[in-house]
Amino acid sequence: MTGELPLAKALNAGLRKALSDDPKVLLMGEDIGPLGGVFRVTEGLQAEFGERRVFDTPLAESGIIGTAIGLAFRGYRPVCEIQFDGFIFPGFDQITSQLAKMTSRHEGRVRMPVVIRVPYGGHIGAVEHHQESPEAYFAHTPGLRVVSPSTPNDAYWMIQEAIASNDPVMFFEPKSRYWNKGPVDFGASPSPLHSSRVVRTGTEVTLVGHGAMVTVLMQAAELAQHEGTSVEVIDLRSLSPIDYAPIIASVQKTGRLVVASEAPGSVSISAEIAATVTESAFYSLEAPVLRVSSFDTPFPPAKLETVYLPDADRILEAVDRALAY
Repeated sequence: MTGELPLAKALNAGLRKALSDDPKVLLMGEDIGPLGGVFRVTEGLQAEFGERRVFDTPLAESGIIGTAIGLAFRGYRPVCEIQFDGFIFPGFDQITSQLAKMTSRHEGRVRMPVVIRVPYGGHIGAVEHHQESPEAYFAHTPGLRVVSPSTPNDAYWMIQEAIASNDPVMFFEPKSRYWNKGPVDFGASPSPLHSSRVVRTGTEVTLVGHGAMVTVLMQAAELAQHEGTSVEVIDLRSLSPIDYAPIIASVQKTGRLVVASEAPGSVSISAEIAATVTESAFYSLEAPVLRVSSFDTPFPPAKLETVYLPDADRILEAVDRALAY
């Protein structure tokens, strides 16, 4: 069975399925109950499953994560919502110092099936602390799995796979795509959670990105096609671990790679991909691996976000530079 859903509604459907399938799944976060969350991702779930399984928390991210750790110790599968990306930092110590290390600390005897949902990224015209891309902090932390869907179908399946994981999963949701509709196949077998995927085939340049950036890459690929350039696009889907096999295979075919992200470029996931591909496919490269990112500054006021965030034109400029070598 298939349907057409916005990404936010696909997440809602995935959370509903997880709650229905496992009575140990709990949802917790600020304003996720009667309100249904700022972006209405959890709308209607408290009314359906009750206040003991879908509940509001105090405005205290450290407390939310700490409580989730305790619940995981008792056999529950808590799913925490961080209201906005920039609000995650009060909970950073609990995530990186405790949650990520708990299983290793107990030599595998304790599992931490905790999912932390993080609406992230720009393009919504919001104020400071509401449009950040902090995913690299967590991808850098051993013990955490980090994923980000770009389509409603992936959102529906990946949130269920994340909840089923016995390891902690940082689940980054591209908030600018919450209202973008797409097909959801409710009966299909999902792709493995930590797999990247070729979403457009091409022969001359490989473009790699995740989350909201995948839409921008597809726009750039379409424009490049009109100019006579064949571009392949890969959706990372998983940021830790990264599935490099499709990326390496694509670069061996095209000889050129452009990696794009909304996050600042220094010490980033894009930088890690560039380094790994250079190490693994150096003799296939016809040009240096190029990166397109936001600038290494705090996220600017909303009226400047279109200058700050990579767009199709900046991607195409990198494509042209790669082809010029």
